[in-house]
Amino acid sequence: MAFSPTSSGPSACTATAYQLAPTAAGLGFRRELIPALQQSVPEAIGFFEVAPENWAGMGGRAGRDFRAFTERFPFVCHGLSLSLGGPGALDDILLQRTKGFMREHGMTLFTEHLSWCADHSHLYELLPIPMTEEAVRYTAERIIRAQDILGLRIGIENVSTYISPPGAEMTEPEFVRAVVEQADCLLHLDVNNIYVNSQNFGFDPYAYLAQLPLERTCYVHVAGHYVEDDGLLIDTHGSEVIDPVWQLLQAAYQCIGHPVITCLERDFNMPDLVTLSQEVAHIARLQQAALLRPPEQLATPRAKRQATAHTASQGQVA
Repeated sequence: MAFSPTSSGPSACTATAYQLAPTAAGLGFRRELIPALQQSVPEAIGFFEVAPENWAGMGGRAGRDFRAFTERFPFVCHGLSLSLGGPGALDDILLQRTKGFMREHGMTLFTEHLSWCADHSHLYELLPIPMTEEAVRYTAERIIRAQDILGLRIGIENVSTYISPPGAEMTEPEFVRAVVEQADCLLHLDVNNIYVNSQNFGFDPYAYLAQLPLERTCYVHVAGHYVEDDGLLIDTHGSEVIDPVWQLLQAAYQCIGHPVITCLERDFNMPDLVTLSQEVAHIARLQQAALLRPPEQLATPRAKRQATAHTASQGQVA
């Protein structure tokens, strides 16, 4: 595990902030993994991810175990319930609590979903935001406020969706770009979400990827999904990553143009730590391979086939 402390050591109030390796590959921190992790943390795992809603203020044995890990390893913070596009007031209390939690445990990266999930009470679903100019302004203003409270630029994640809100004035990648640029925030790229949406709504995931503000990418997610009997894909984080998603991740690395940390999401149907670490190690291999090649413009599979056919025809003419 590669990291270096940026201060001399943890105090009672603020943990050591660890500098993540630029291409670190990580894993979601789950309670059921703690016993195995206490025995040994696989070398492939360069950091852990946690949701502040699940761990902030945690006491008892779980809280002590968590503290023991944050004092030794780098962690990043991924929010679940800020409801950045929601109709209710932005949850300033949650943001202040998250800020204190991050300071306490030495975390320097926070990301959240570009979605809404509450209306007076939590809905426990990440719902799509209408893709309109008004929604861009509204959501960007809330992101700016969140950044002001947290005191840092945050990453905004593209989400999986199962309905398309009516009245769209732009495409989904255009909406993501507009929000990120207007809020002057960062992009949290979820590769599996792109793949899931592409299969459910019938678009080219590579073309979608090429339209995102990849130069702002600060963090990447990759995960498995479930296929319903009728063919609908559900972003469950409950299975192994499939080859088309790995391929899309590889393409994303080539087009982002800079090293970026990446987390494997696995939330249930948990295999053993050895199996999880093998997937994390595969992320690391793709990251390292991308470093050996210069950034390139992303070509969709159709464009690649056309280019190949054109080259072949030129060769035949010659």
